[in-house]
Parts: sequence; structure tokens; C-alpha cells
Amino acid sequence: MPSPLAVIAIGGNSLIKDSKHMAVADQYQAAGETSHHIAALVAAGYRVVVTHGNGPQVGFILLRSDLAKNVLHEVPLDSCVADTQGAIGYQVGQTLANELRRQNLHKPIATVVTQVLVDKADPAFGNPTKPIGPFYSEEDARTHQAEDGWVLKEDAGRGWRRVVASPKPLRIIEEETIRLLLENDVIVIAVGGGGVPVVENEQGELEGSAAVIDKDFASCLLAKNLKADLFIISTGVDKVAVDFKKPTQRELDTLTVAEAERYFAEGQFPAGSMGPKIQAAIEFLKSGGGKVIITQPHLLAEAIAGRNGTHIVP
Repeated sequence: MPSPLAVIAIGGNSLIKDSKHMAVADQYQAAGETSHHIAALVAAGYRVVVTHGNGPQVGFILLRSDLAKNVLHEVPLDSCVADTQGAIGYQVGQTLANELRRQNLHKPIATVVTQVLVDKADPAFGNPTKPIGPFYSEEDARTHQAEDGWVLKEDAGRGWRRVVASPKPLRIIEEETIRLLLENDVIVIAVGGGGVPVVENEQGELEGSAAVIDKDFASCLLAKNLKADLFIISTGVDKVAVDFKKPTQRELDTLTVAEAERYFAEGQFPAGSMGPKIQAAIEFLKSGGGKVIITQPHLLAEAIAGRNGTHIVP
């Protein structure tokens, strides 16, 4: 019988701690700290798939591309996502291998540049809402609208920013490859940034799409399809809370699907923060998954042992 399988989705705070620590060396150090905690899963006997966010890193590539547009070709958004999957996969893979070696745990690791199919008729394409890249002046924003066909929106008085669709993930193209790696006891890093969004053309061929897939939703899809025993969503808080940042705030040690659905319906989990994580947890558990844990990366070992984090169960 195979070892239990855990899918862990690490968020942006696992790679970039704050605005003063955004350089590659800082990201590498942060990845190393996160890898130390991921190693706890391996030590506990789990087969492991790591997924990750990439929002700031995609923003960096887009800004470089914009600054260099007079001397080099611009980088399409789908290529930006693929680039970050390789770079972050390299950082996490190398630091995790070093950590496992220190703990005398010898496991092969592979990063899979992952495409995720979306529907080109998804309503999200008609209402782009996901901000990406740098801020622009109104003049530059109008130029990009006219010349590149971008949709830009003013962002809280800070300038204009490009917005793209965030369609629902339908199928993970490299899923069979990921399965084969897991069957051979390989630790897999996949679905970075929610995956490279692709659509099918009239001939059934895949084409890249200028969109961003939610990392938690794509990670949930992978966890469901692999029939993972445990789905971990790392984030910037110790536990899920209701009445967040209010005098009545209450952290939750455990949560059932029914309770999560009720709190979500009450508006306890905003769309821009905890909302997608709770939605992903509910979907995973309703599909037959065993447990979801939401916590900070450094609390992972305690959470696995049942001493920290929020544990969401059917």
C-alpha cells in the first residue's frame, strides 16, 4: 500500500516576506526556510506534492519586459507564468534537497512546468478582475489599451494597473506525468502560480492564454484528482478566524464543511484573502478528501501533529 499523499500549497509569504526582502537572494533564503518545514511532511512518511504562488515574481518579469520594450520583445503573460514555475521550482527543489540531505532523508525531487486547461468561453474572460504587473500613469494606460488591447483599471489612487481574467481550472495537462513521478516516490513541485493557463483551439491543440488561475483552486483540482489524503494550504496566519481583525475575532482549531459553508455565506472570508482557500478546502473535502489544514509554514510540523493550525474535516 502506498504511503499517504499530501499536497501543500505555499503562498507568496513563503517566498517573499516583505517589500524589503524581494531580491532573488532573499527569495532563496525564504524558500530554504519553507523547505525546512516541508521536510517535516517527508519525515512523517508522506509522499509530497508542492504547489506555489507566483504573483510578485510574475509582476517583476512584466516590469522588466515593459522597461526593456524598446530593445527587446515583450514577454507574454503565459510565458511569465512558465518562467516563474522554473525559477521557483529551482529554488524550492534545491533548498528542499539540501534540507532532506541534512536530515538524512534521500528523495528525488522534480519540478514539472504545468499547463492547466481553461475554457475560452469562461465568463471570467468577459470580466477581467485580477491585477498584474506595475502601475501606470493614465497616459501610459491609454497607450497600452490602444496598442496592446489590455484592460486597465485605476487602483485606489495609486495609478492604473492591468487586469486579466481568472478562469476556473478544468484539467491539469501534465497530471499523468505527476502521477508517474509519485508512483516512483519522487517529490513533485507542480502547478506553480495556478499553472500556465491554456485553451484548446478549433483543432484541439493547446494555446497559451493571457490569464491567471487561482493557485488554491488549481491546487485543489490536483489534490482531488490525485486523491490526496491531506491538503495543506499555507498562508500568513496561524489559524482561520471569524470576525477577523475585530474585537470579537475568534480563531478556529477545527471546522466542518457545513460550518465553513455557513461562515462563507455570512461573508466571513473575503474574496481577496481567505475566501479562495476556504472554497478550495470545501471542494476538496466534498470530493472525498480526508482533511485540510490551513496554517503558517513554520507551524507545519505542529499542525501535522494536531497541535496548531485550523483542521477542516468533512
